[in-house]
Amino acid sequence: MGIFEISGIALYIVIFFAKIIEVSISTLRIVLVSKGEKLVGAILGFFEVLIWLLVVNSVLQNITQDPFKVLVYCLAFSVGNYIGVLLESKLAVGLSSLQVIVKGGNGSELASLLRDNNFGVTIIEGQGKEQKREILFIHLKRKRIDEVVKLIQSTVENAVIIVNETKIVKGGYIKK
Repeated sequence: MGIFEISGIALYIVIFFAKIIEVSISTLRIVLVSKGEKLVGAILGFFEVLIWLLVVNSVLQNITQDPFKVLVYCLAFSVGNYIGVLLESKLAVGLSSLQVIVKGGNGSELASLLRDNNFGVTIIEGQGKEQKREILFIHLKRKRIDEVVKLIQSTVENAVIIVNETKIVKGGYIKK
């Protein structure tokens, strides 16, 4: 029966929840490693593989007599991906860069408001198709994206907001 030494509905439940946990850990590990968090990624990888080995062992034992375990495993894999992405978006690890394009004359006021709310802002002048534009560059922690977008949208009408994932920022101002 494998390491779990359980059968029936209890085995399905253990497979289901263990696989969800394993895939959620995997999703977080991939994101953290891509953001340079090597040690945390390695620790998560250990637990991910440990759970995977235990679950796969249980699924593969007597698979021809109990193919329902495969369905439970596959469903849990899908649910685990969904939950892993939800967790990652709540943690919002890392940095982002925003470019905000506004009509000429609106940029200085918006930059002041953003600075008053502890966002570092650089502003430059640009030229749109028909008029001058101002472009604001903001580097921030991902956790603050919603906050800054709401602030911009409540202040300036028709602002173009571009959000990019940023791996490394050297220098500048990012509030801790």
